[in-house]
Amino acid sequence: MKIVVIADTHFKKEVKLPQPLINALQKADLIIHAGDWKTPALYEELKQYAPVEGVYGNIDEEDIQALFPDKQVLDIKGHTIGLVHGHGEKKTTEKRVVEAFQDEAVDLIIFGHSHLPLLRFVGKRLLFNPGSPTDKRRMPYYSFGVLTIDEELTASHHFFPSKK
Repeated sequence: MKIVVIADTHFKKEVKLPQPLINALQKADLIIHAGDWKTPALYEELKQYAPVEGVYGNIDEEDIQALFPDKQVLDIKGHTIGLVHGHGEKKTTEKRVVEAFQDEAVDLIIFGHSHLPLLRFVGKRLLFNPGSPTDKRRMPYYSFGVLTIDEELTASHHFFPSKK
């Protein structure tokens, strides 16, 4: 199973996905968005490629909040995945997402908010931030994530230089 993971797309009204992301979406079995969609038009676009799971972020208004929760747990092929945007006050984004699932047995936590790609373990939990395919901020590249789940779970980033 191939899962494309994105976050922090920040689309205003027009949704124009970068070609590297489109290429990955065409092969996806599932798409996960970790918040800051900004427009439901993105959900409409993404669901043309594969089923979509997600959460809302701190800039998402009622239209997105009506579609997605602020936090959820997915069970995919025996792997428990926590999904949250990661916004909040005090502490680092990483600490907030770990605390969000402190009482739940999750193997992987997917989050966004910082726009910083991240893949590392905290204890026995894998933390995965895909970065942003459309709003890289100070990063040199745009990015998204790919999870492959068979008997094992593998996670990787895909980096690209242009939004086109």
